[in-house]
Amino acid sequence: MTLEAPLWSLDRHIASDLAAGRAIQEEVLAVLEGHGWPSGNVFAVRLAFEEAIVNAIKHGNKHSEEKHVHVIAKLVADRLWLQITDEGPGFDPDAIPDCTEDEQLEIPSGRGIMLMRSFMCHVEYNESGNRVVMEKRRVEESP
Repeated sequence: MTLEAPLWSLDRHIASDLAAGRAIQEEVLAVLEGHGWPSGNVFAVRLAFEEAIVNAIKHGNKHSEEKHVHVIAKLVADRLWLQITDEGPGFDPDAIPDCTEDEQLEIPSGRGIMLMRSFMCHVEYNESGNRVVMEKRRVEESP
């Protein structure tokens, strides 16, 4: 993200709890809507952010009450930047099979990563695989 001053930002640690994940997701989406982001853009962020939060809570922290998920969000005029970090051991996103290949169609693994990459303009994991950074550019929709 550029050095442009954010219109809004958030830096919070949440419990490894799906309800806490939904609450922070709704907070971010409400900010986008409040800044007039088109509904298709908000929907894209909803899907990608939900996948990242659920993956961090479920797969990273394994619902551990002892662990937290760190969420940082920054909104500038035309971009939303999200960073989600769990306290788990991480994973190798490149080792996850392509869920669109014929032999993988009935296996649920990898769909969340595919959705995040499809709906966001940028998705990147840290070396250990316990942090994802995503960015969504605001795209105006045709009437």
